[in-house]
Order: sequence, then structure tokens, then C-alpha cells
Amino acid sequence: MINRTVLTGRLTRDVDLRYTPSGAAVGNFTLAVDRQFTNQNNEREADFINCVIWRRSAENFANFTHKGALVGLEGRIQTRNYENQQGQRVYVTEVVVDNFALLEPKSANSNSGSGSSNNNYNNNAPAGGNGSAPQNNNPFGDPNANGTANNNQNSNDNQADPFANNGDSIDISDDDLPF
Repeated sequence: MINRTVLTGRLTRDVDLRYTPSGAAVGNFTLAVDRQFTNQNNEREADFINCVIWRRSAENFANFTHKGALVGLEGRIQTRNYENQQGQRVYVTEVVVDNFALLEPKSANSNSGSGSSNNNYNNNAPAGGNGSAPQNNNPFGDPNANGTANNNQNSNDNQADPFANNGDSIDISDDDLPF
């Protein structure tokens, strides 16, 4: 059986981080994911997908994201049901997040509340760290993110766009295509 979900979208609100009686962290949030097509008014609609994340990942996700943050998620779809206080059966479908990636710097969205123009993913040391030594503060496995945003700028500038503003046509043969 295969049950894998990959999503890219924006948080509709800050993560609701709580702890179970046994001390496990659990974060609940909703992800707004744009649809690939537009409606009759030429507007793009979105789906609002309920997500849950557990344990240390939940704490990291809550600490490094905010309302409006662009994130990528990988997980599985889970359905569950329970009886509410009125005695009605409530059915819930949600994505249980296994992995996530931050797709923009924390300061890229004006809703972060920091007002800072610093492009660091984390202005503080991660939990348990003292913040005294410069280090990779991105705990999410992105090898290109060393604590700062990757703006595709190189100090030696020898990887500049060869097709930028030269006005020449580009000749591509069938042998150059990968298919």
C-alpha cells in the first residue's frame, strides 16, 4: 500500500503547539495549497489542508515558521473519528507530517512580526544550543541553507546567466534535449 503526500503551500495561521499528558509535542496547522487551474473569473483557488506534526519536529516547525510562511511537507493522509460532547460522530482527515522544508527565509513574509531585514532562518540558537559559535542553524536537512537565504549570488560572479539581456536567439538541437 502507498500513502504518501507531498504539499507546498502557506500556513494560514501560526502552528498550534500543545503537549500530550505524556509530554509529546503535537502541532496542528492548516496549509493553503493553490490549485493548478483558475476558475471562471480567472482567479486561482486554494485548498485548505489540515496537518498535524509530532514530537521534536513539531517544536522545530512551530519555532521556525509563522503565518504566511511558504513550506514544503511530506507525509501521509490519515483519517480518524471521535464522538464530540454532543454525542455526534466527527470524522477528521489530515496529513501527518513526516518531513518538512522551509522554502523561504523567516523574514521574507511581513507577518513574521520581527520587522527585521535579516535573512537568517533563525536569529537564535536552536534549543539546547548556546548560540556562541557561528553554525548551520537550519535543522531541516537543506544542505544549501547555511543559516542565510540563498539568493543565487556568488562572490566570483562567474555563474551569471548566459542568456540575460543579450537579445540573441538560442539554438538548441534535438541532441541537446533529454527526451
